[in-house]
Amino acid sequence: MRRNAKARDFSPVFAFFAYLTDIVEKQVVVVKRLIDGLFRGVEILIAIFLAIMIVLVFMNVVLRYLFSTGFVWSEEITRLCFIFLVYLGAIIAARENRHLLIDTLLYKVPQTAKIVIYTLIQICIVWLMVTLVRGSWGLVLQSFQDKWVTTKFPSWIVWASGIVTGISIAIVSAVNLYQLLVKKVPVLTLIQPYDGGDEPATVE
Repeated sequence: MRRNAKARDFSPVFAFFAYLTDIVEKQVVVVKRLIDGLFRGVEILIAIFLAIMIVLVFMNVVLRYLFSTGFVWSEEITRLCFIFLVYLGAIIAARENRHLLIDTLLYKVPQTAKIVIYTLIQICIVWLMVTLVRGSWGLVLQSFQDKWVTTKFPSWIVWASGIVTGISIAIVSAVNLYQLLVKKVPVLTLIQPYDGGDEPATVE
């Protein structure tokens, strides 16, 4: 009887923690949908930049071949679109595990070694991205007053792309470490490429 009474005494505590867990899980779902939407927006931006590049380059080729003229400002616009296309594409590739990875060793070592190696890789990525952000920020400050010749766009826009990329990929690596160390997702699952918001296939 006493044991049952004690169990009944703790039941409100268990119910409270279950309620908190349910709230956290719902918030995680909302955040995941928000992140998926942001990355979808990045993919749309990449498509827009690519379309602008194709149109401007094609028009300039036609104008120079037929009329010996062209848009003077198109070269700078095309260059800017190409830079952002590359940097934003690097963010998408990092999220979907599509950067070059030599994973032979990860398939041959024990699970503990897999965790150690993957953790070191992600820490190195974060460190490199912090270095990229610091360097890009320094270049932004140096070129803050400079402008491009024809479009008059501020030159620091180019270096700002490094800041966006560095912060984004560092966050991706931090999430990978969270999935590995907290959610206990297998390393071989984390390194599998996947598309968009779909979860990578589980590999033991």
